[in-house]
Amino acid sequence: MEQDELFRVNPDLATPDTEPSARPDGRDTPGAGAGIGQGPGDVPSGAPLAVRMRPRTLDEVVGQRHLLGPGAPLRRLVEGSAPASLLLYGPPGTGKTTLAGLVSTVTGRRFVALSALSAGVKEVRGVIEHARRRRRYEDEDTVLFIDEVHRFSKTQQDALLGAVEEGTVLLVAATTENPSFSVVSPLLSRSLVLQLRPLTDDDVRDLLLRAVTDERGLGGTVELADDAREHLVRLAAGDARRALTALEAAAEATTATGGSVVGLATVESTVDKAAVRYDRDGDQHYDVISAFIKSIRGSDVDAALHYLARMIEAGEDPRFVARRLVVHASEDIGLADPTALQAAVAASHAVQFIGMPEGRLALAQATIHLATAPKSNAVITAIDAALADVRAGGVGTVPPHLRDGHYAGAATLGHAQGYRYPHDVAEGVLAQQYPPDELVGRDYYDPGGHGAERTLAERVPKLRRAIRGGDR
Repeated sequence: MEQDELFRVNPDLATPDTEPSARPDGRDTPGAGAGIGQGPGDVPSGAPLAVRMRPRTLDEVVGQRHLLGPGAPLRRLVEGSAPASLLLYGPPGTGKTTLAGLVSTVTGRRFVALSALSAGVKEVRGVIEHARRRRRYEDEDTVLFIDEVHRFSKTQQDALLGAVEEGTVLLVAATTENPSFSVVSPLLSRSLVLQLRPLTDDDVRDLLLRAVTDERGLGGTVELADDAREHLVRLAAGDARRALTALEAAAEATTATGGSVVGLATVESTVDKAAVRYDRDGDQHYDVISAFIKSIRGSDVDAALHYLARMIEAGEDPRFVARRLVVHASEDIGLADPTALQAAVAASHAVQFIGMPEGRLALAQATIHLATAPKSNAVITAIDAALADVRAGGVGTVPPHLRDGHYAGAATLGHAQGYRYPHDVAEGVLAQQYPPDELVGRDYYDPGGHGAERTLAERVPKLRRAIRGGDR
């Protein structure tokens, strides 16, 4: 079909054949996102709970305080007189589509939505041409919302540039991927990039309680038990849509059997996912992490993976697990496997870099590495013995030949005089006193006989004899 065929002519306005369905108030509604930014009367009663509960005002939005609080960038932008095009970047269920609709509602613009999964250049140009005509003949501006914009090709994104530059459309694009890598530079430079964050547990709780009582939601037809609510919070993992979808399924199952209280068992059965008995602030938090570390220490890789899975499934902070792995790498493995600490630190960085759920792979890899590594507690034993001596007053003075000699008058004080440079001898090790007089001959590090420490168990005594002049 040629571009001219995209439009049919009527006495008032040429309108694209592909124009989204019209709402009673004359504004357009997106197909999959119907209900965005609409009042209660605009949303069919049979619409999903997540659609019915979409905020009607900025003040109803849950979370994203960094963007919507007083004086925050998005609130200033929306409530100002000249909004700019937006790129909303964040994980699913954080309100990207909702905020796009609210931009349209608050600014009084017509709202049109396209999905990058199904729309092509032809559809984009059709909407832009229709927006241009509406602006010319009806003095009405258009908000064009494009979901999954990172799936648009470079050509498709380039097709938006002229309309965005001229102000023909106010573009609001949503993406789950970093726009710096997925959106063309010219479009990026013409838009304000705002990053949305996952909802906090408190945000999800507020959302669930509102959905239970609000007339747009369940209208108080059921109650939500505390343990069921907390399980829904864990299942949501910061995703509002997921939380509301699970709540709706559980509520329908409850009322179908004549019940009025949504309990934990109902939530488990409807979402096909059993609740993990785990309290991140109570005994389970400490018991499970304790069992996790002890399983690694005991080299039971399967038990360690079990406890790791329990923590992941219960929504434990993955950074906490990563920190414990880093500690364990030195505490229970140490130099028996010098790569253990590297693996744990790498897992910690990976979790912070990529987040969850993909971060589970790095945590699992580090867990397997540490659980199967040879074990040694020589590192923690050595540092704790040294600390015990220091705390008991065993400090002494630094031997004069080891003191700093890089200042005028140091030689006069005898500092750095007589220091022997180890690299001056072929062996790289020579007899010389390093500890204070009170600690000469005191041993802290005692290498074990496992893994790489077997080599150190032979080398360290030789080093001590060479340094101490044959007196171990």
